[in-house]
Amino acid sequence: MTETTPRLVEFDDSGLETWCDDERFEVTGERIAEYAAATNDPIEAHLTGKVASPVFAIVPVFEAMMMPVIDVAPMDVFGRVVHGEQDFHFHRAIQPGDQLVSRAKAVGYTSRSNGTTITILIECRTEAGELVNEQYLTAFFRGIDAGKTVGEAAPAHKFDEALRQQDPVAVVPQHVDLDQTYRYAPASGDPVPLHLDEQVAKDAGLPGIIAHGLCTQAFASWAVLTEVAGSDVNRLERFAVRFAKMVFPGDDLETRIWKVGSADGVTTYAFETVRGADVVLSDGLAEIAD
Repeated sequence: MTETTPRLVEFDDSGLETWCDDERFEVTGERIAEYAAATNDPIEAHLTGKVASPVFAIVPVFEAMMMPVIDVAPMDVFGRVVHGEQDFHFHRAIQPGDQLVSRAKAVGYTSRSNGTTITILIECRTEAGELVNEQYLTAFFRGIDAGKTVGEAAPAHKFDEALRQQDPVAVVPQHVDLDQTYRYAPASGDPVPLHLDEQVAKDAGLPGIIAHGLCTQAFASWAVLTEVAGSDVNRLERFAVRFAKMVFPGDDLETRIWKVGSADGVTTYAFETVRGADVVLSDGLAEIAD
């Protein structure tokens, strides 16, 4: 078997459509502000803890979101999983004082030529049952072949290459600080050592620690909000990306935004985040209420 030949692994279909146990999270203004500062967010309402930035929505669901993956994929391949895509569907912004309840389930998996994806649906509600947001997490097992495709995939958000024939409506330069991962880890609750320990990262074959993908997505979110949404998180209805390449502390990034069109009071934008010639966030989609 060559390096490019996926390893055939049987996934457990009985783990699909099974909600994990509820996870509870109390939102504070201090935690909202810490997350905004950790993602270099310039929006005052986020930095002062008045309302949460979009990608903060990952914080209350962090404990729940990966549990369903274990119900479907064998533990011996779990070390190969990476975060492939993240797609937020917002019903309202998260606010200080919210008592949130999150649950997640695997809804399907797809066998591809280079690996297998598992789609996780996450629900975040208030204690009273109000739906705050839904999220689709796509986990990717590189080099693993489940042998078939079962259930649902996440909703599409593919970038239309025809958009490149026009100039973007905005281009936002951004910089990943050298201490970015050390600030983001406690603010997000993500302690994965690849983002914090140089030796662990090198032992994994990386040149050094890597930035959290969701931190890069948070960078893109404030770029979109400040440029085309009046810095108002309450207008953002959907925000999706594919994590295309690793980002490193010290990187200079640029988020480019294109207008796709408007319908039913919502304007759709496509975006991508690049490092030089490398696209690090691809297939970006933002839907903003007018």
